[in-house]
Amino acid sequence: MHVSKMAAGLIGSEIIKIGNEVNDMIRRGEQICNLTIGDFDPTEYPIPAELKDGIMSAYEAGQTNYPPANGMAGLREAAAAFTASRLGLAYPATDFLVAGGSRPLIYATYLALVDAGDQVVFPVPSWNNNHYCHLSGAEAITVETRAENNFMPTAAELAPHLPGATLLALCSPLNPTGTVFSREDLEAICDLVLAENQRRGPNEKPLYLLYDQIYWLLTFGATEHYDPVSLRPALRDYTIYIDGISKCLAATGVRVGYAFGPSEVINKMKAILGHVGAWAPKAEQVAVGQYLPQTEAVDTYMAAFRQKIQHSLNLLHEGLQALKAEGLPVDSLVPQGAIYLTAKLDVLGRSTPAGQHLETTQRITSYLISEAKLALVPFSAFGTDGTAPWFRMSVGGASAEAIAAALPRLRAALEALR
Repeated sequence: MHVSKMAAGLIGSEIIKIGNEVNDMIRRGEQICNLTIGDFDPTEYPIPAELKDGIMSAYEAGQTNYPPANGMAGLREAAAAFTASRLGLAYPATDFLVAGGSRPLIYATYLALVDAGDQVVFPVPSWNNNHYCHLSGAEAITVETRAENNFMPTAAELAPHLPGATLLALCSPLNPTGTVFSREDLEAICDLVLAENQRRGPNEKPLYLLYDQIYWLLTFGATEHYDPVSLRPALRDYTIYIDGISKCLAATGVRVGYAFGPSEVINKMKAILGHVGAWAPKAEQVAVGQYLPQTEAVDTYMAAFRQKIQHSLNLLHEGLQALKAEGLPVDSLVPQGAIYLTAKLDVLGRSTPAGQHLETTQRITSYLISEAKLALVPFSAFGTDGTAPWFRMSVGGASAEAIAAALPRLRAALEALR
């Protein structure tokens, strides 16, 4: 069977592949601490009760037909008001576009801005930009980041790659690292984008900035979230924001995301998704539009949710630091945001008790699933080299008790290596 060149060259998600393998083992009765998928166990992290009741009421009221292609007016107005009050970003509801989660919105951004052969610049590790480049025919320009800067890209690292590029794709808090931009680093990058657009002639395509902030409500301690237009208002004509409720309300399956940005771009994205039919279900849109204005309910939910996520992340981080203090070859970065911990397992080149040589992070992953009953995702799934000893640990799908129980198993599995 012959398929398109795009389909023939498409690589499936390594994260989903690992997650499916783990879920199959769990269904067979194996007890595994699953830190793979960026999702939530609803028994541990239920959606807000008011949102759940609103969804059920909307279905009971018969809200089951097609929503408007750009999203229910009530939801777009609520999202615009929420964004203005919480972030100080004042965009009209007409510049908001609703879809079934953030993925269709990111894809629509690529299709609306990028022609085949155009250059898209993004840091690695980062989530799925390599696949969106493949789908859109773009030339992927990857920028390696450093642990010393929490795997966040710097202006100096990005600068050589921006001339001639069409899109710069950034995310903060970052999936997979759980780290965020500092104000100074993001300001410097914003200045680069502005300077590049000032350099280009009137007939040249601008350099656009895709800013994925789907995790922005999940920051911890003194960590603050920063965004481009708040720091540099002149970027308003070039910045497309990706946002929604999937992560901040543990509502991955509710499938309500929204984008906002320049009217011309948002309108083209609307047209693209109108042909795809990627809208969020109407009842869920109605319920989210009713929930977001409930400031006290949102704040109460977020405070408890954020505290619980931070507890699990700290449990992992402190556990890995304790193993490091014992002399084991592990390390981790202080969690700053999202639901992820960056872990270093520096055991490449070691051998298992069965004699298997751990030459790649995929082999380390398989070994830990088998011996430690602990599942995580190597950074190679996010564009880094398969021999970089870094991993993502996602805490949304596991209880704190399961995480605590997995740490001694991890110690034993590491101590068994030769």
